[in-house]
Amino acid sequence: MNNSVALRTLLFKEIRRFTRIWPQTLLPPAITTSLYFLIFGKLIGERIGTVNGVSYMDYIVPGVILMSVISHSYANVVSSFYSTKFQRHIEELLVAPVPNWVILAGYIGGGVTRGLLVGCVVAGISMLFTDISVVNWWIAGSTFVLTAILFSLAGFINAVFADSFDDISIIPNFVLTPLSYLGGVFYSVSMLPDIWQKIALVNPILYMINAFRYGLIGASDIEVYQALAITSGFIIVFTLFCLFLLAKGIGIKS
Repeated sequence: MNNSVALRTLLFKEIRRFTRIWPQTLLPPAITTSLYFLIFGKLIGERIGTVNGVSYMDYIVPGVILMSVISHSYANVVSSFYSTKFQRHIEELLVAPVPNWVILAGYIGGGVTRGLLVGCVVAGISMLFTDISVVNWWIAGSTFVLTAILFSLAGFINAVFADSFDDISIIPNFVLTPLSYLGGVFYSVSMLPDIWQKIALVNPILYMINAFRYGLIGASDIEVYQALAITSGFIIVFTLFCLFLLAKGIGIKS
């Protein structure tokens, strides 16, 4: 019972943290993605035509949605947990009789909630520009949720090792953003030269975007179930690593 109360409290705090400032957390993605759809989808897309048998607008929608999920799931956890460290609130959690998995689940739950909410907002905006009928709800939903979980865990790891506010912006700016844009959001990997196709396969975000794209419009450059397996594998590894960091107090206890 105590664990469930602690989990609900942490989760409520994390969700309340970003919903009370929704003009800063939920509104900007709507404006940014509207520009993506207008410029890339409508203006440029009409010149490109179709990609893998679907219109260019329909092709980029899944990638833009998932890119928003990735960035906001990550950003929510990394900023929240680092702020907890910086303001010394973490000490209250460490002395409380709360298991590490509850602490982790509370922060990850907040990141996942924000990522999924932003993803739903972006999906709603996309309906103003196109009309997509979901091909496979199970694959689309699974990829949607698993991606939010994975990058929430990644944000937690970044926050644990961060020593300053500058450190929590390095990974999003220099790793996540390039990998997202190079993950096939705006193009098919089959368009690349052979050597670059092989290099692109090293990018884990490529698998998630293609799995989600298959779930929405039925087009993918890779094996969908392989993508789900890779994403699930990363989640297991990251979860175990986060629990290890909490157990050892690495980057937390000083």
